Amino acid sequence: MPRRLKLIIAYDGAPFAGWQSQSHRNTVQDYLERAFKRVTGEAVRVHGAGRTDAGVHALAQCAHVDVLKLLPADRWIKALNALLPSAIRALRCRYVSHDFHARLSAKGKIYRYRIWTAAILPPFEYRRAWHIAQPLDLKILKSAAKHFVGTHDFAAFAANRGKPEPSAIRTINSVRVRQKGPCVTIEVDGDGFLYKMVRLMVGALVKCALGKMDVEEITLRLKSSEPSSARFAAPAEGLFLVRVRY
Repeated sequence: MPRRLKLIIAYDGAPFAGWQSQSHRNTVQDYLERAFKRVTGEAVRVHGAGRTDAGVHALAQCAHVDVLKLLPADRWIKALNALLPSAIRALRCRYVSHDFHARLSAKGKIYRYRIWTAAILPPFEYRRAWHIAQPLDLKILKSAAKHFVGTHDFAAFAANRGKPEPSAIRTINSVRVRQKGPCVTIEVDGDGFLYKMVRLMVGALVKCALGKMDVEEITLRLKSSEPSSARFAAPAEGLFLVRVRY
């Protein structure tokens, strides 16, 4: 009988076309599945907690996979990391019950978005933050962020992935805005997220902080449930999946 492995994966999203497997085979899921095949000799399917877009990073993506080869957990970590590109690392793994499912068992996720608000973007922040070469009004940013907290229809803050979502209702537990020097972080904790939802939320918050949009428009969009032609998604490189909650 196969056993189920739960994995915690970190990756720099810049070199990859997102999480989900594609025909060109340059995704995080593709590299993980190739590594498992080399270790086990069999094709396996790695199931992630969610699909991060091209350029989006993960500090702790969760995944599971069913394997027939029963290595100790620490051996799996060493074997996988020896075969994975340096921009992908298996951090932890353990055997779990078959009742566990990386996506279906998840209770929520935490995302962090990073913005660098200075004239010059340091080279080590390249592809790690959205560069906005001017200060943001932190008071407006925090005020606008509160409008997202609660249970809302987020259809106006979602992009079309090609097939309709069963429901656009999501609950946002908190949106925390912090600043340390030129780096502004926006951390969003919710029970689930639609396609490009966090990036569209951040795009709206930044437009408010730059005086290009009224804060009240966020509430109007949440009530309308209709996508606006004036929407703007923040760039992918500033977004990090911090944690999946179970």
